[in-house]
Amino acid sequence: MKRRHFLKYGGTAAAWAGFQLKGFSINPMPRLPFLKALAEGGNADNRVLVLIQLIGGNDGLNTFIPLDQYGNLSNLRSNLLIPENNVLKLNGAIANGLHPVMTHFRDMYNDGLVSVVQNVGYPNQDYSHFRSTDIWMSASDADELLETGWAGRYLQYQHPSFPDGYPNNDFPDPLAIQIGSVVSLALMGNTVPMGMAISNPQAYYQFVSDIVEPAPDTPYGHELEFVRLVAQQAQVYYQSVKDAADVGSNQSVKYPPLGQNYLADQLRIVAQLISGGLQTPVYIVSLDGFDTHSEQVDGDAGNATGTHANLLRQVSEAIGAFQDDLKLLGVDERVAGMTFSEFGRTIASNASTGTDHGAAAPLFVFGKNVIPGIIGDNPQIPDDPFASADLPMQHDFRSVYASALQDWFGIPNPESVLNESYPILPIFKSQASSTHNVRQPLVEASNYPNPFHQSTTFTFTTDGGRVTINLIDMNGRVLQTIVEGKYPAGTHRVQFSRSDLPPGNYFYQVRVDGATVTKKLLVI
Repeated sequence: MKRRHFLKYGGTAAAWAGFQLKGFSINPMPRLPFLKALAEGGNADNRVLVLIQLIGGNDGLNTFIPLDQYGNLSNLRSNLLIPENNVLKLNGAIANGLHPVMTHFRDMYNDGLVSVVQNVGYPNQDYSHFRSTDIWMSASDADELLETGWAGRYLQYQHPSFPDGYPNNDFPDPLAIQIGSVVSLALMGNTVPMGMAISNPQAYYQFVSDIVEPAPDTPYGHELEFVRLVAQQAQVYYQSVKDAADVGSNQSVKYPPLGQNYLADQLRIVAQLISGGLQTPVYIVSLDGFDTHSEQVDGDAGNATGTHANLLRQVSEAIGAFQDDLKLLGVDERVAGMTFSEFGRTIASNASTGTDHGAAAPLFVFGKNVIPGIIGDNPQIPDDPFASADLPMQHDFRSVYASALQDWFGIPNPESVLNESYPILPIFKSQASSTHNVRQPLVEASNYPNPFHQSTTFTFTTDGGRVTINLIDMNGRVLQTIVEGKYPAGTHRVQFSRSDLPPGNYFYQVRVDGATVTKKLLVI
């Protein structure tokens, strides 16, 4: 095929296809209306949330150490526990300290840049890496199987016409960028992923530098190389990402050399793209290796060394450099970060100098606009728990999500994303209602009875406009349109009969023009 024919007939298809460039996988995504909702509603400051996944299940008891429980911990994990005189002390936190390798993170805490949420988890812990990760990404209950993510559901509920009409001039950038080979479940919508994935930092630099995978030095190879270049440049988000990379920079000298700290390499990219003006509100990065069933510490060299210490050193070093970079770049006012892991570890050590899958663990939120300090109580360590005893949950992880949605991004009804209402935790300094121009929903809705067997009555109040009520299953699919039409201002009631609808959990979504509320519905 001649080059002009390829450009004429292949360009459009290439713009929507994923491509591979030296292991650099991109799954393109139009910048979704979710970002516009944030920008026009609560995200007037172009706020960014960086999610840092610690893959494998981090041992919280050796990360954020409850010093007031040190006696019982010594009895149960003496071969793992950090010597008390090595624990990093924190300003104003007499009963807590950090692993001794986390000096950068200690400095951030003492500078008022860290909020620690104690004992985070979910009811009825599953203990499976894969299932527990899905629960965190989808924000589901332990007994729910959701194929959509907590961000993806919001996008689809608010904008059912997606992806028609996207991208456009108003939305040129990706909604989310994940450093990894695939887009996380957290960003999945009903039918398409809501983000783009960059498989590794090295491939990113090849991408933004226009480095094309070489082809054979033959006439065919030259044509193949050209095709690869056009395919790369035809990607929907290639130019916006590359433009941000060209303009953006890194200023901190605290980053280790490339290739020495994988998490730092990823966060360096995030800082560069933010400073380059990319209007992407969510980034996901990760560090693997926290499944420390054996040799968690190096017993010969001391409990403050070994596998877990090396991982925590990378976390502390990477986040410390990232936060320093954000400050030097002048964007730290609008960026917050959060660490999370699929579960914690057991209280007691095992026979292999390690820990097994547990339940709750501390979660860290950092940034200039977090409320510094500790939320919640130290875990209470019993005198003699059985070997697999867990730390009980104090805070549901979805409360952290709800707090970020409401107080960071300015979403007035986080329950429309999370399907339930969860307590808002005092994580962020400025609540959305006081710092952002949040547009409250103009629709109120309920149904009674709920649960119901034969029929229920939907009641909704509007200021007037077109009203739609959709029945939605647990996977986010619209099963039935119950109401559709124009209604005058006031309160209205519509009866709904279940007919052949099977028993189970559902949602109903009430939309009045641009305003939406989504609630749970139970058929028995």
